[in-house]
Amino acid sequence: MGSFINGAWVTACIAVGVAAMAQAVTFSAQQPSGGASRFKEPDPIDFSAHAGFIQIFDGATLKGWDGNPAVWRVENGVLVGESTPERPSGNSYISYHGDGVSKDFDLKVEIKVEYGGGSGIQYRSQVGLPWLRARPGDTSINLNWMMTGPQADFWYPVSSRQFVWTGQFYSENTTAGIIAWRGQVVNSVPGQAPRLIGTIADRAALGGYTRINDWNEYLIMARGGTFIHVINGQLMSVLVDDDPSSTNNKPGLIGFEIEGVPCKVSIRNIWLKKLS
Repeated sequence: MGSFINGAWVTACIAVGVAAMAQAVTFSAQQPSGGASRFKEPDPIDFSAHAGFIQIFDGATLKGWDGNPAVWRVENGVLVGESTPERPSGNSYISYHGDGVSKDFDLKVEIKVEYGGGSGIQYRSQVGLPWLRARPGDTSINLNWMMTGPQADFWYPVSSRQFVWTGQFYSENTTAGIIAWRGQVVNSVPGQAPRLIGTIADRAALGGYTRINDWNEYLIMARGGTFIHVINGQLMSVLVDDDPSSTNNKPGLIGFEIEGVPCKVSIRNIWLKKLS
């Protein structure tokens, strides 16, 4: 009797399931054609779309930009920073002052690093602040050309140590240092050390999305205390900073860094969409 009941119960469940599926198919067929759009995958971003953006580098001059002219120049429509053994740059920055400070924004940049060394895209950053790594008595540092604040790293892969930095969230010239490494989603709250809340992918595998000695599309999104770094369409790191007093959560300037010898940093197509 038990076997019969179980068999009948299974048969009934199958019948109910088939009926429900048939009803769902009928319901779906009766829906307007636009109903299916609720389940449509989002289209990928068009990196070349610039609606709502302004171009902050004109490709011909350094109008609006301030940096060491011995390091930074315009060459064939490209913003170039170069450090050589004969003329090492040290940590050198160029900052954009033409449109004031930015807090919430989207920033699209094409960037290339050659020969070695590295670069970083500064944002929500300040100039003129004391340089923490300055040697005592060193008067060669012009603080107007030094930047403090959030940085989206981009390094030439001359070593495995430097290779893993590309894409991370780094706090330049502060005691915080690296906050969100490549492949990490990190949360920072007042009075506590940052905590890892999730991973994006293997850090080394993510490095495979960068193009060596070639142009890379870098997208930075800043919304309140949330910072998103994307390279060539691949998410690299996310920081959610819930500390309103953090230097990360202050409006600031956009700029670029060069570091290391030898190193050549090239930047073009710098587009900014300010939201606040």
